[in-house]
Amino acid sequence: MDAMERGLQLSDTSPDAERRLVEGIRKMSPAERLQRVHALTNAVRMVGMMDIRRRHPRATDREQALRLASRWLEPDLMLRAFGWNVRQEGF
Repeated sequence: MDAMERGLQLSDTSPDAERRLVEGIRKMSPAERLQRVHALTNAVRMVGMMDIRRRHPRATDREQALRLASRWLEPDLMLRAFGWNVRQEGF
């Protein structure tokens, strides 16, 4: 059962384009899929860091890293693990 059969069609993608995407993914080896996930994850991190640097141009490297981590980790964990109060400092 593919994405379209499960009702998971991407909202901005035609059914034909989605079918081709699914076919392409199915043809990839596990290593190729993992490489794609890794590249996309890095792209998301880079975009997040660019946003943080734009919003907080005077932030230290540590503060930038904490702000980036706070976008993925729960506020309570950020506070316990790093002493970073997301509710007070923001992300």
